[in-house]
Amino acid sequence: MTDDEQQKRSLIGRLRTNFLTGLAVIAPAVLTIWVVWTVINWFDGWVLPFIPRAYRPETLLGWDIPGVGVVLFLVFAIMVGAFAKGLIGRSLIYWSERIVERMPVVRSIYNAVKQIADTILARSQPTFDRACLVQYPRPGIWAIAFISARTRGEISDKLAANGELVSVFLPTTPNPTSGFLLFVPHADVIELDMTVEDAIKLVISAGLVYPDGKLPRKPG
Repeated sequence: MTDDEQQKRSLIGRLRTNFLTGLAVIAPAVLTIWVVWTVINWFDGWVLPFIPRAYRPETLLGWDIPGVGVVLFLVFAIMVGAFAKGLIGRSLIYWSERIVERMPVVRSIYNAVKQIADTILARSQPTFDRACLVQYPRPGIWAIAFISARTRGEISDKLAANGELVSVFLPTTPNPTSGFLLFVPHADVIELDMTVEDAIKLVISAGLVYPDGKLPRKPG
C-alpha cells in the first residue's frame, strides 16, 4: 500500500470518527427538542380550539405564541385540583361517578383510567420503585423487571402453595411501555441496587447503557 493510499484511508477514518462523534452530540439534543416541540404543538392543537378566536394570541398580538396551550392546560388543571378539594367539588365528583357507574361500558373505561391515574399521578398506591431480575422465558435466562406490589386477593390465595408472591412488570425492548405482568415467588426475585430510571435506560438501550456509564465487556 502506497503512502497516498494510507493517507487517504487515514483521512477517511478521521472523517468517519468525527462524523460519528458529532452525531452522538447532535442526536440527543435534536431528539429532545423534537419531542418537546411535538408535545407543545399537541397541547396547543388540543387546547386552543376551546378558546374563542378573539382571545387567541394571533388575534390579540398579531402572531402565534407556541406553548400557550400548555400554560392554559396547567392553569386549568391547578384550578380543577383546587376545586376538587372543596366540599362542592367533592360532591360533584361523587355524584358524577355515581352516574358513570350506571353506564356499563363507560364505567369500565373510567374505572381503569382512574385507577391508573391515581396510581401514577396521585401515588395513592405503591408504584414501580424497585428493579429486579427474574428468570424468563425459562430458568437460566434472566430479564430485568420492576416490582409493583405484593400479590394479593384471589391470585395470592390460588397460588398460596408457592409462598409469598410479588407482582412484577417485565418490559420489552426497546419499548418499555409494553410487556408482561408476572406473578413470581419472592424467593425467585433478585432485587437490584440500581434505580428504576437506570434500569429503564438499560432496557431501552438493549444493554448498551449501564448505570455506571461504562459499556459492558464483550463476552469471551
